[in-house]
Amino acid sequence: MELSRSTMKKLFLLIGFGALAFTAPQWLSKGLSLIGFLGRILSPFIMGAAMAFVLNVPMRFIERNLLSPLWDHRKKKAPKSLIRALSLVLTFLFVLVIVLLLALVVVPQLAVTISGLGVTIQTAVTRFLSWAEEQFANTPQIVDLLESLSVTWQDIDWHGVLTSVVNFLKNGAGNVLTSTISAAKGVVSTLTNFVISLVFSIYVLLQKEKLGLQFRKATYALLPKKAADYVVRVCSMSHKVFSSFITGQCTEAVILGSMFFVVMSLLRMPYALLVGCVIAVTALVPIVGAFIGCFVGAFLILMVSPVQCLLFLVTFFVLQQVEGNLIYPHVVGSSVGLPSIWVLAAVTLGGSLMGVSGMLLFIPLLSVLYALFREFVYDRLRKKNLVIR
Repeated sequence: MELSRSTMKKLFLLIGFGALAFTAPQWLSKGLSLIGFLGRILSPFIMGAAMAFVLNVPMRFIERNLLSPLWDHRKKKAPKSLIRALSLVLTFLFVLVIVLLLALVVVPQLAVTISGLGVTIQTAVTRFLSWAEEQFANTPQIVDLLESLSVTWQDIDWHGVLTSVVNFLKNGAGNVLTSTISAAKGVVSTLTNFVISLVFSIYVLLQKEKLGLQFRKATYALLPKKAADYVVRVCSMSHKVFSSFITGQCTEAVILGSMFFVVMSLLRMPYALLVGCVIAVTALVPIVGAFIGCFVGAFLILMVSPVQCLLFLVTFFVLQQVEGNLIYPHVVGSSVGLPSIWVLAAVTLGGSLMGVSGMLLFIPLLSVLYALFREFVYDRLRKKNLVIR
């Protein structure tokens, strides 16, 4: 029985597909291992590039709006390298001051709050049980249950509990000691990667024009002109969208934290400065960040006064509506240009893959992909002479 050429072709294709399907998992596993290995090696440089990209936003503002006009005003032409170095130093000082201010404001107050949290919780529970007994005075069964809970709660030896915890930690010191060397290695490795990333980011910031020119030369040398033009345009669009997103997100976080601090201070709520700082930091994470700050603030205020906690929740939702409908669209929304449903998808996907950094990365990344796909769709419709309404 002779097989036709088309039958032979289909048979070879079927055999090739079967071989590919059989070996694909092995090659995929090896490919993922290779990618993970390269990622571990290149992680300091990837982190350094990310740091340079973020620091370039305030550095560019300082260089263009503060230092360059200063020398022009004095009728002196300063070397560009000097202006670049000064702007880099001022940028690092600015970031260091922000971190120190947050540490000096948040850490001491948070330490005081945590140290007094045990007494606060015990007082709050006792107060709640007394309130509940008054409310259910006409129900003897509930009153008896609450009284037994109150006696049980007051009979707890909190000093003994803390002593038991300390003794447990002491007895487990031997196990902790065995992992000290590996932990020290991890700390040293992390510090080494951080130093390499920092040095690499400094080099990128000082030589960014030269590196950009080298990238364009390599792109036009390796790709056809049309493809190179497209790659350069996509990179320029990505840089603009990412820079605008970082600037807008930081500005929006500062505004939201300041609003909470002012409103909570006017309403005489506890922990106004601490909650304002926490919400400002967590608001850097799109959509879900402010709600994390709300949970922390509500828990702290609940330990002081349930009524003020309820007032804080109402205040949070009011300020969140003001921020979401008035501030965010003008500060961040216009710079990203991504519909709300895709912002939610980007946050969900980025968070599941890379955590908080993925949430921050995927919104501008998906915005670029959305703009490119939208441009592709409109171009195809125009070539087909179709108007879809």
